[in-house]
Amino acid sequence: MKTVFRAFALALAATLPFASSAQSYPTKPVRIIVPFAPGGGSDFIARFIAQRLTGSFGKQVIVENKPGAGGVLGIEQGVRSPPDGYTLTLIASSYTVNPSVYKLNFDPVGDITPIIQISQGPLLVVVRPSLAASNVKELIALAKSKPGQINFASSGQGSVIHLATELFGTMAGVKMNHIPYKGTGPALTDTIGGQTDVFFSSTATAMPQVQSGKLRALAVTTAKRIPALPNVATVAESGVPGYDVVLWHGLIGPKGLPGPIVERINGDVSKALGLEETAAKLQTDGVAPAGGSAAQFAAQIQKEIGIWRKVAADANVKAE
Repeated sequence: MKTVFRAFALALAATLPFASSAQSYPTKPVRIIVPFAPGGGSDFIARFIAQRLTGSFGKQVIVENKPGAGGVLGIEQGVRSPPDGYTLTLIASSYTVNPSVYKLNFDPVGDITPIIQISQGPLLVVVRPSLAASNVKELIALAKSKPGQINFASSGQGSVIHLATELFGTMAGVKMNHIPYKGTGPALTDTIGGQTDVFFSSTATAMPQVQSGKLRALAVTTAKRIPALPNVATVAESGVPGYDVVLWHGLIGPKGLPGPIVERINGDVSKALGLEETAAKLQTDGVAPAGGSAAQFAAQIQKEIGIWRKVAADANVKAE
């Protein structure tokens, strides 16, 4: 009995520093590393959340942009930081693609502590207006009649847009020709100009071009339609059942981040995501609030790494 009591006491004592640190956390500024350049969707999400956390923490939350290697450089710096809650990293859905195309110096599952998924949204399948396809079924039929002759743009070799389009091709039974660009901007510009035929674009980037008639929207890649484009069907309901690709952002910490601190950050972000003003603000970037538990986010990351690993292998995708 004494042995059991002693073990219980030791276990309780081990948890007390974490509980105490969570109650006082944070006692100094917190930084969020964004592994992409300023001005993009990831930067927008990070600064939005940093502003809300600054209010709830009572301490400044600072955003630091550390771009490079498809986000890998900044993420590596984040996961190598002390697990004390003062360095967090914003990751995007490309995080689950990177293990398939890059040689990483960290374990993308074992070396992190998932905290919360912040946002979720679709890619928008757009085509040049002169392309003889007004919906996904017609695009599939056209691609089957011209194997390898329909050109699709991407924001780069091995990007989430590249793999999302390869997954579409596999599930639809078509083979399209990949034209990689260095970023979304030039890929979108060449699709508007007719140099490429199809582009799976971020919604916020493509919507103005669709509204102006410079591009035609065929579908969204998520399982459900989105409020911003209620008349645009999903890929799944347009001839490719089961297709579901979500763009998202989330917060992670280094491996070993104490549970009470994870719960504190998750709770504060969840409260911010529950506000009507948050949904309205995120909708301007073509996304919606996500939320959920840290365990749910961890499961999502692990599941997607497996999916993209298979897509990359099947399509022989490697980073340039």
